[in-house]
Amino acid sequence: MQLPAEAVAATVLIEVVRISALPTRRDVPYPGTTVAHWAGSEAAAALTLIESLPGSEQHRCGFSPGWSVRAYEDSLDLALFEAAFCFTCHEVRMHGTTVPLALATQFFDPGALPAQNLLSLFRTAAS
Repeated sequence: MQLPAEAVAATVLIEVVRISALPTRRDVPYPGTTVAHWAGSEAAAALTLIESLPGSEQHRCGFSPGWSVRAYEDSLDLALFEAAFCFTCHEVRMHGTTVPLALATQFFDPGALPAQNLLSLFRTAAS
């Protein structure tokens, strides 16, 4: 999976969100409960894991993401990007000031080891 390189380099904090609904517009944050904050090496490891997600073909489920990550720089004002993951339809939707249109919708293999490790991190964060 491809993340915006300049955003990855600037990220100091990742917020993990358990999504509860779809947003009203594509450019607003996904509603849900923040279950964790990852900083430093934990944030860097999560970004590396996300970037290692292998691609997949599109599957249709209606896009029901369960988790998202929001990346922040030092100011912690606006998220550099948010990536919402649907492990059913293999889709990731990203938005934010650093996300080019070409990266806004991507597909990953949820059965691959990196995806299973990411899902495990999400679940552990929520417990």
